[in-house]
Amino acid sequence: MARKRYKAEEIIGMLREAEVARAQGETVGIVCRRLGVSEQSFYRWRREYGGMKVDQARRLKDLERENVRLRKAVSDLTLDKLILKEALEGNY
Repeated sequence: MARKRYKAEEIIGMLREAEVARAQGETVGIVCRRLGVSEQSFYRWRREYGGMKVDQARRLKDLERENVRLRKAVSDLTLDKLILKEALEGNY
């Protein structure tokens, strides 16, 4: 069975729906079954997106993407620096 990838907006909506159901006295297991997700996914989502709004989640994903791009740029520049330093010393 293929895994379903939920977008941040969908996850936040599901978490809000789960909060309402939990406030009405339903157990986590019943809520997860109704949402069609495992309890493990529910708790992971709650840890990552709990209390967030949709625009905050979008901003978080944008910052994560930018962070990956910047890390790659730094590693490329560090590698270039090491290569030039080694070539300058003549240890090749």
